[in-house]
Amino acid sequence: MWCGRSVSVVLPTYAERDSIRASIEEFEATGVVDEILVVNNNAAPGTSEEVALTSAREIHEPRQGYGAAIRRGFREASGDLILVSEPDGTFRGRDVRKLLAYAEDFEVVYGTRTMKELIWQGANMGLFLKWGNYAVAKLMEGLFNTTALTDVGCTLRCVRRDALERLQPHFTVDGSFFGPEMMVLSILKGMKIIQVPVNYTERVGASSVTGNKWVAARLGLRMIVLILGYRLRSWLDPARFEGAPLPTVDLLTEADEDEKEDPASRPDSRS
Repeated sequence: MWCGRSVSVVLPTYAERDSIRASIEEFEATGVVDEILVVNNNAAPGTSEEVALTSAREIHEPRQGYGAAIRRGFREASGDLILVSEPDGTFRGRDVRKLLAYAEDFEVVYGTRTMKELIWQGANMGLFLKWGNYAVAKLMEGLFNTTALTDVGCTLRCVRRDALERLQPHFTVDGSFFGPEMMVLSILKGMKIIQVPVNYTERVGASSVTGNKWVAARLGLRMIVLILGYRLRSWLDPARFEGAPLPTVDLLTEADEDEKEDPASRPDSRS
């Protein structure tokens, strides 16, 4: 509970078996989380057994993809404030208090991993990823004339229940760049948003997306296409973002195709 409002945490999992229990326990230890939902997105064998040792509730989402898992978690969450994170060891549970504090004044609070002082030794945030995320974030900021943005790929975020209900009908992405779509939509809906620096630490296992520069570069290009597409559509037909849901579009990337692989052949982690 935070200032009289219930708090839910959504944790999508694909190949975080070795880190998920510790991640859940970090969120439990904050003392402010009322509900932890683990969305099993065709996760590695043994993941369910690790979750069962905690207070978290496990949900199975068969449709593969980071976005599909988060969207399912949003539908299942009951809290007034809903936090999203990844249980791969890269985010610290204590940072939820930071996001929740800003949720008093903002409808959506996004984390940013690009502050040098909060990037821990061993974290996968070298020059390529740091400045790539920064550049795409600044593109979004400039195109939409919005609040200062410094990271387009951070998955740690907090959204109010009423804001989420306005965003949900417009979600279209099931894959790895669901996060940027959510950011763009919150801007187009005129929501009060802010980015807050969060700790970014060494992950448990290797990344199948950001661990490969070529895959990360392709993903970055598709993020740019998505951002430009939304900007163009908002100019041509601004009314479409005010009420009725957007039509579903095919925004599948090669990285998303990698996520559809046989779980038995998966790398150590998804993203």
